[in-house]
Amino acid sequence: MKRKFAWLAAVAAITAALLPLAGCMNEAAVPTAAMNEAADGQTIAAAFGGGDGTALTYWAELNGNAASAKQRFRDVPFFQEWQRETGVNLTFIQPPANQAKEAINVLLASGELPDMIEYDWSNFPGGPEKAIKDGYILRLNDAIDRYAPNLKAYLDAHPDIDKQIRTADGSYYAFPFVQEDDRLRTYQGPILRKDWLDELGLDVPETIADWHAVLQAFKERKGVEAPLTFLGVPNPLFGIEGGAFIGAYGIKKGFYLENGQVKFGPQEPGYKSFLALLRDWYAEGLIDPNFAAVDSETQDVSMLTGRSGASIWNAGAGIGTWLPLLRQRDPAAELTAAPYPVLHRGERPKFGQKAPSIGSSGGVAIAKTSANVEEAVRLLDYGYGPEGHMLFNFGIEGLSYEMKDGYPKYTDLIMSNPDKLAPSQALAMYTRASYNGPFVQDVRYMEQYYAMPEQKEAIRLWSDTDTDSHMLPATPKTEKESAELSVIMQDASTLVDEMSLKFILGIEPLEGFDAYVGTLKSLGIDRAVAIQQTAFDRFKHPVADE
Repeated sequence: MKRKFAWLAAVAAITAALLPLAGCMNEAAVPTAAMNEAADGQTIAAAFGGGDGTALTYWAELNGNAASAKQRFRDVPFFQEWQRETGVNLTFIQPPANQAKEAINVLLASGELPDMIEYDWSNFPGGPEKAIKDGYILRLNDAIDRYAPNLKAYLDAHPDIDKQIRTADGSYYAFPFVQEDDRLRTYQGPILRKDWLDELGLDVPETIADWHAVLQAFKERKGVEAPLTFLGVPNPLFGIEGGAFIGAYGIKKGFYLENGQVKFGPQEPGYKSFLALLRDWYAEGLIDPNFAAVDSETQDVSMLTGRSGASIWNAGAGIGTWLPLLRQRDPAAELTAAPYPVLHRGERPKFGQKAPSIGSSGGVAIAKTSANVEEAVRLLDYGYGPEGHMLFNFGIEGLSYEMKDGYPKYTDLIMSNPDKLAPSQALAMYTRASYNGPFVQDVRYMEQYYAMPEQKEAIRLWSDTDTDSHMLPATPKTEKESAELSVIMQDASTLVDEMSLKFILGIEPLEGFDAYVGTLKSLGIDRAVAIQQTAFDRFKHPVADE
């Protein structure tokens, strides 16, 4: 009983310390209390003595790093400055944290839409083209031509980006989040307790067999409860979707390319081998027994309390957050990145985490019913111009950054915050560089954010894969294709997650894998692959405009 209370006390203490310390660009965030700012009608610009500018409404979920310090948009310095610079007064409508998909349905059903909606419109049934035709969001082609000179100039100079942000019918539907520089797009991979490896006389693992030996040593020689932990939220194997462990079997959990042909990993033979691996590791107690329910906060607690010694997480929210906290308790604590595992030593990893150049989140659409289209477009276009680029990536000159020899250098307000905010949290207060939004991300942000040598080495290791050869790009689809794909994948994804869990837990025998694949096919997974193939072929070989 005493041990139980001691554990609970430790968890409570670590959790309290972690609330301000989760996340990096496109990373999972700590949930926060939801607030709807539309009710009070107050605007940030009024706080600056303004209030006579254009008044617009903006629907968005507040990033978890910012929300851990300020619970409302209007209190976040970045959003205050954005409005001050543009002269626009914004009233924010803030859905509950991590419930954007449910909240957007309620919003659209209400018929009362804000001027701007920040949402992943690829998740809309039928895709963004359907959202346009249903009258929810505006087709932005004319508006961009007339009122968005910054975005238009950027797209003219980057045709590869331009074709990724339109539907198959050629419609622009949102102001995009762009990670043009290749160095910005890899930020996640395997992480281990290096001090434990040294103590046990073990090398950083490279193969699946190496990993088994390491996890077994953590379990048996260190007495670790859950040697390997990874995210199981929002679906049971979310943490491995970047390619960790599963990639060793030549597949990934989703669509990918093999010599120009689209494949779906969970119906391939390699997926059975991967499930067999996790089934064995689960039975041996090598992975978190509650792996299907692990969220980012639980993962943090496990790594910081020594409940786990290995994970799959980010250079920022993982190494950058965990290592300083670990060293507060034990100055000898060390973390190290590991390469993505392979089956045979000397092989090059086939898959690894890499974000697409166009972020799935952070794009902002304009409601078809908005009476303030020009004002909304000009506000959103600001992020693609020179002043907006600096604000979105570096914040306020003289406060969050200073120019030194032509380089925007973050100040101690960001890197050594006097209020003890982590860099990820401080960045989210003054910029949008560490997550997403309507702007082009600047690689100089990453050069400073990943300040520790352990982080730099992690990015080097995690980037050393063949992911580029197998990554399916953002392929615009027609309204019909999007609608059909959405219906198929809703059922197929549910089946994959449910059956994967049953196989790993031993509820379902592995002999049932062929029957599971048969059920996937009956749900139309081959048709889904064909739709993705058609979209990819069209993306690679577009028909010239007549």
